[in-house]
Amino acid sequence: MTEDSSTLHEPKRSFGFSTRAIHVGQDPEPMTGAVTVPVFQTSTFAQEAVGKHSGYEYARTGNPTRTALERAFASLEEAAFGVDFASGLAAEDAILRLLKPGDHVVMGNDAYGGTFRLISKVFGPVGVGWSAHDLVDPQELEANWPKNTKLVWLETPTNPLLNIFDIAAIAKIAHSHGALLVADNTFATPYLQQPLNHGADIVVHSTTKYLGGHSDTIGGFVATNDAEIDGHLRFIKNAVGAVRGPWDVYLTLRGAKTLAVRMDRHLSNAAAVVDLLGSNDAVATVLYPGLEGHPGHEVAARQMSGFGGMVSFRAAGGRDAAIRIIEATELFTLAESLGAVESLIEHPGVMTHASAEGSPLEVPDDLVRLSVGIEDEADLLADLVQALRSGL
Repeated sequence: MTEDSSTLHEPKRSFGFSTRAIHVGQDPEPMTGAVTVPVFQTSTFAQEAVGKHSGYEYARTGNPTRTALERAFASLEEAAFGVDFASGLAAEDAILRLLKPGDHVVMGNDAYGGTFRLISKVFGPVGVGWSAHDLVDPQELEANWPKNTKLVWLETPTNPLLNIFDIAAIAKIAHSHGALLVADNTFATPYLQQPLNHGADIVVHSTTKYLGGHSDTIGGFVATNDAEIDGHLRFIKNAVGAVRGPWDVYLTLRGAKTLAVRMDRHLSNAAAVVDLLGSNDAVATVLYPGLEGHPGHEVAARQMSGFGGMVSFRAAGGRDAAIRIIEATELFTLAESLGAVESLIEHPGVMTHASAEGSPLEVPDDLVRLSVGIEDEADLLADLVQALRSGL
């Protein structure tokens, strides 16, 4: 299939966020009038003649259900182009294939363990260099700019320490050295933050998390305003085959329709959880950018419209206390992943960030990460109160 990406992904900025989430790329199906995007469960498409088709020829290359999602999600990021992938890491892999042996990638010293593993263990052995920097202070990067850096990779808020990085300041530094800036926007979601509007060149999501929002599908997404980068991503997706089936795409598209209302509930519940943790003797430190004492609070308030549904804290009693608290919850499910309707709790050092052990990205062993869901606030607080007693 040959797509005219410029027409496929024209954002409709005149509409509000929720309107775009529900309508962009999702007009009623013309043959039947169905108001929901159909699941085009097909591997191939009939062609009118040799070399002449309707725009789709083989489902690995393009599928109308996937096209609808790409249009909608590009609009949410206020991007010209968007590409759906089989997973967040598949999306990251496609971005990193912009690099060649001898190139260097800078990442923050607080990042998702899977991203670190991909960069260090997969791309490192084939000649791509990497280094971790404290991006909280952009001038540290400027003063220690590594030779041959072609890509700066940041998350904000970060996973799992919830640090905040100044996207505009880091973009300015990266661009002054001829490098691209990639922003992982999974934690913030496009509802709270649009990194392209702050100078990022590429935005990546694990749509498994808030965009899908229901813990029922795996996916990734990349948004950009650069047609050449979009072409690269589409080529890699097709050549490597990092695509999802239409049912998973449909579930993610359906989930995103309620992103705004879900995020509002995530935000209010997270704020209540932060208040509770801050006054509990089992908690040494609460990590949340909405706190005025958080070092990134002012930057977050400037580049985000809300502080997110993720909360981390360090147990006053150390690692053993952290594990006791984690294993004592009833509503907060002990599980990896995040950003769905149900509340989750985990120990990053043992679970999601185990691959970073012994590296500059190693996380504290007394750290607990919460993904605050949309259950009734009172029930979540009661669960935490009884669990925190285990940490005393």
